[in-house]
Amino acid sequence: MAVDRVEKLLTKIASTLDAKGLNYAVVGGNAVAAWVATVDDGAVRATKDVDILLRRDDLAKASAALEDVDLVSIEVMGVHMFVDRDKPNPKTGAHVVFANERVRPHYAHPAPGTDDSVAADGGFRVIALQQLVEMKLQANRFVDRVHIQDMTSVGLIDQPLRDKLPDDLRTRLETIDAATEE
Repeated sequence: MAVDRVEKLLTKIASTLDAKGLNYAVVGGNAVAAWVATVDDGAVRATKDVDILLRRDDLAKASAALEDVDLVSIEVMGVHMFVDRDKPNPKTGAHVVFANERVRPHYAHPAPGTDDSVAADGGFRVIALQQLVEMKLQANRFVDRVHIQDMTSVGLIDQPLRDKLPDDLRTRLETIDAATEE
């Protein structure tokens, strides 16, 4: 049931933003799932929410567009999100990541731009693989490390991708690889 809810939310957001001509990219667990599915759909993990990359300048337009489909814009502890008008639960909403800005003040690298996206099989825009890996390595939470392991296990994180990583993120990836081998 939860997987179906997330898929419907993702589809609603993507189709609405596409119809309005707004640039966005799906990031987070749904982006990992979209990329992993290109290799092995049996290795895809479910996620409980949607993470969407938007330009800050497009937030008002996106909010107006999504309000038309019963999603309202709220902010909780400094995080912008879109939640169901009738059941406004931040845990199950769509979290906004602002393009070209640091997600957290201590991050060394900003989030990518919305132009760093490709069309996914699910009918939505997804962040390009290189940028997704960099976002996951930078966040470095447990779930992010698991996502890195998932992408590595299906062969998405190859040597050419590794070679393009900034030094600090390449080192972090090597640490995750070493922990996985233990």
